[in-house]
Amino acid sequence: RTFVRIDGQVKFLNNSAVKDLPQREVGTPDYSDLPLRDYLSVIEVANPMHRLWSDGRWNKLTLAHGCYWGKCTFCDISLDYIGRYEPINASILCDRIEEIMAQTGTNGFHFVDEAAPPALMRDLAIEILRRGLVVVWWTNIRFESSFTADLCRLLRASGCIAVSGGLEVASDRLLALIKKGVTVAQVAQVTNHFTAAGIMVHAYLMYGYPTQTAQETIDSMEMVRQLFEIGVLQSGFWHRFAMTEHSPVGLDPMAFGVKRTDLTLGSFANNEVDFVDPIGVDHGLFSEGLRKSLFNYMHGVGFDIPLKNWFDFKIPATTIPKKYIQHQIENAAPPVYKDQNRILWIGAQPELMEAEEGFCELIFSGKKEDFAIELPLELGEWVSWLLAKVSYTETLHTLKPIRENYEAELGDFEELTESEVWEILREHGLLVF
Repeated sequence: RTFVRIDGQVKFLNNSAVKDLPQREVGTPDYSDLPLRDYLSVIEVANPMHRLWSDGRWNKLTLAHGCYWGKCTFCDISLDYIGRYEPINASILCDRIEEIMAQTGTNGFHFVDEAAPPALMRDLAIEILRRGLVVVWWTNIRFESSFTADLCRLLRASGCIAVSGGLEVASDRLLALIKKGVTVAQVAQVTNHFTAAGIMVHAYLMYGYPTQTAQETIDSMEMVRQLFEIGVLQSGFWHRFAMTEHSPVGLDPMAFGVKRTDLTLGSFANNEVDFVDPIGVDHGLFSEGLRKSLFNYMHGVGFDIPLKNWFDFKIPATTIPKKYIQHQIENAAPPVYKDQNRILWIGAQPELMEAEEGFCELIFSGKKEDFAIELPLELGEWVSWLLAKVSYTETLHTLKPIRENYEAELGDFEELTESEVWEILREHGLLVF
């Protein structure tokens, strides 16, 4: 649906009745005739993620049409491009990746999804490894608990270098109002998983959401300061909330405690709409202080500067404990192995060598180093079987049949998971997620 000028007259073309092509049938973008090496690369702002966007070129693809979450109240979820969720399978995605690599001679991919589905990211990563593709890629995500430490390690092994996600307002009350489906503590733990895996993390930050108080803005700022100070965020950007026509807030402002003020159609666009918030906070006053402090935090400085020093007006003192983020990361619940967990070995297959009587040696050739493990022969043979069974080259398995096999052959599986050999295997690429 669009307005066009035809023969000097403006006409409205409405093809809304035409059905959209299924995502599996839209085909692969063709870049072959473009002068790709002639385009300028620019750095607009001193921001790691913005540099990734603009300093160089990325091949663009989507993992899925729409958003698998589709609940955020500031987002235009009533529109088709958000509300109609349709994923593509990993095999088709890798076919398209290979086609574009052949066209362009480049292997960098930006998946421009509203929020990439974790399960599909997992499948894509495994398919990339199976095909032996050498790619680098990044995408947008939600900071949800599905992104365990091991899933993040898998994504990194497949070439994922960065993710961007919406922390929005770092306040649990407002995150619930936004229907973000995450808490600040959860964001801290997930960003820690990505960072530990070597994946850069950018956070979209928001201020001025309906009913947000000055206290919540300062507390959110303190949360962000701590996330950068502890090193689990590397990039971020503060966005002032804008009410849009097709978001839940825009469709029903009164339900969010605010009143829409412009009820007439604009002469050009009618997406962003004005509103008044009875809380009465002048959110514009905070813009420069938030921007300036974040600029410093991204450069690893300014953490000891009192929050009040970033503003030229009086602000409330933060209510957030100084070590809140550190505490949430350090006190995260340890992983518990469940039968429905997937288990995957992303390393090379070891060579089984005879050792002294009743023992064997498993020789591993790793990307960083070669190493060996000496084990009782029966256990060594089982480990060799395990790593072949759950290799990324094979069908993805759940933990249940692996546990049952071990207990039928050797003993208590829980004792194995608490052993030194299990710890060594986990360190070198045995993933459970």
